[in-house]
Formats: sequence, structure tokens, C-alpha cells
Amino acid sequence: MRILVTGAAGNIGRKLVDHLRAVPGAYDVVCLDVAKCAPYTDASHDLSKWNDSWTEQFVGVDVVVHLAADRYPTADWKTVLPLNIDLLLNVYEAARKHRVSRIIFASSNWVLGGYRFEGNVCLTHETSPRPVNPYGAAKLFGERIGKQLSDIQGISVINLRIGYNQWLRDNMPSPEMELGAWGQMLWLSDRDYCQAMEKAIIVKDVAYATLNVTSRTIGSRWDLSETERVLGYVPQDEYRVTLPPRVRLTQGLARLRDRGGSALRRCFSEDW
Repeated sequence: MRILVTGAAGNIGRKLVDHLRAVPGAYDVVCLDVAKCAPYTDASHDLSKWNDSWTEQFVGVDVVVHLAADRYPTADWKTVLPLNIDLLLNVYEAARKHRVSRIIFASSNWVLGGYRFEGNVCLTHETSPRPVNPYGAAKLFGERIGKQLSDIQGISVINLRIGYNQWLRDNMPSPEMELGAWGQMLWLSDRDYCQAMEKAIIVKDVAYATLNVTSRTIGSRWDLSETERVLGYVPQDEYRVTLPPRVRLTQGLARLRDRGGSALRRCFSEDW
């Protein structure tokens, strides 16, 4: 299979490319990124601007894994519009033009970010969206554009609402993770991330799906039953959400900031 990965030089891009290239004879991996970064990319391509120098890379591609974006949840519309919306539209048009069979979109838990402090809500693939920032809103937009491509063009689209896969600490979970209990619930190990991605690449007969992807986090509200049913995904790594006093304190302050409006939000860290 010929697999094209956008954002291939980023954190989760590198992990996926390394994983796919390690499977003997299975995948021909094409990498695109704005950064020139060997061995992942040998040229710089700005996908937010339509150009034949990168769109021609879609010729003969079976599956596009779309990871490229401004990856920061704190991003504002200044970067979200070109990097998370315009860029996505370009990639999807290139996929349509060159008759790609499937798109796997790196969506985000931030589509449901408004449920963070509603502890009684189980978060499933059918939970009504509630983004709280431009980043989450753009991810929701990407999911719905994928629905249109699936319905009208017949392209298989799988949106994976990816959990928290860290750059830091070799991606080991701990109470020190950003966003307190919420961040711990969302932990996604490298092994589970690559498993979910590869299963999304090879699964048969899926026209459209939006799926949660985390590791097995005990104490989490994120439901993985639909992911397990559609992909055959079974998390290999497990973590128990831990709330020492310091985490409980910062989580309480974060809830206060969330409910207190813009004045309070300016007083507290975005990492809480």
C-alpha cells in the first residue's frame, strides 16, 4: 500500500512513519511536511498553498494520513485558519483529485473539550461536539468536511480523535501531565497510537467513522467501544488516573478559571 503522511516530521508523524517503515514490505510511505527533516522529509512543502510540487505526490496513493496542522490547542485563528483549515481543504482536494481511497484525519479530543469539568458525562463517538477554542472548532470542521467527501465522493474517511501523546518524558504518563486529570484520561502510548493508525489504514468496509483513541486509562470517561468494534483496536498499555493534592488544587483552580470568564482566565496557566 502507498501511504502518504502529512506532518511527517512532527511528533506523531515521526512515530507513525517509523512504525510503518519497520513493517517489512508492507507500505510505501510518502512524507510531506513544511520542515525539511531527514530521514522523514527531503524537501519543504507548505501545504497551506496549493502547488503542483506537492499535490503530484498524491498520484497512486491509497491512503492519506492527515496530521499536518498547528498542533497547539492554545493556537488562535491567526494560525488555525491557514494551517488547520485552508491546509486541510488543500489536502482533501488533492486526495479527491487523485482518487485516494481513504483519508485518516488526526482529529482531537478538543472537539469535546467543553465536557472537561462535567464529570458525569461519558464521552462516546456520538457525544454532541463542544469545542472551546479555535483548535477544537477547526478539528470539528475537518470531521464534517470528511463526511461530505465520504457521502458525495465515496472516499472512505476515518476521523481519529487522538488522545494525549507527549513529546516529553518519553510519553510516559504521570500526574505531572498537563491538564491534570483530563490530560491523564487522554494518555495515548506510542504503541497504542501506532496500532490504531495502522488498523485504520488496513480495515475494510468503513465508509465513514469518528473514533476516540486513547490507551486504557482507568478512571477515564472516554469510551473506546466503537473504536474496538470498527477497527479491532485493543489498547496494549494501561494507566490509572492519579490525583495527588497538588493536582486536585490546580484542577479546582482550572475549573474556577473555566467558569469565571476572561478576567479569571488571564490569571491562570493554560496548562492546568
